Amino acid sequence: MTFVWTTIQVSDLDRSLAFYHDLLGLPLCERFHGTGNEIAMLGDPQGTKLELLCVPGPLPEVPGQGLSLGLAPEDMDGLLAKIRAQGLEVSPPRSPNPSLVFYFLKDPDGYTVQLVKQLG
Repeated sequence: MTFVWTTIQVSDLDRSLAFYHDLLGLPLCERFHGTGNEIAMLGDPQGTKLELLCVPGPLPEVPGQGLSLGLAPEDMDGLLAKIRAQGLEVSPPRSPNPSLVFYFLKDPDGYTVQLVKQLG
């Protein structure tokens, strides 16, 4: 079995693409309109994707409660500087073990994004 994608419902596809694609750097694989909705697939063309699904109507009050999306940027320091320059809040670094550090931030709809860096 292969894990193919994770879907999150977003309120504004352009705003979410500005966050995930323009700011965080996830490659945009495709964008299309479905029946009454808009969809964008981001990630490595040969790997697991993040599907952004924009449908009419409100999002859940607490979207993705208990969910975090883990991403490993190639340049953590550069990305953190870019995020902070946009005025977005990033958690202090956390290190659950000596070989890992991560930071949390929220996407435009309140989903938790975890930026992960392997150490040493």
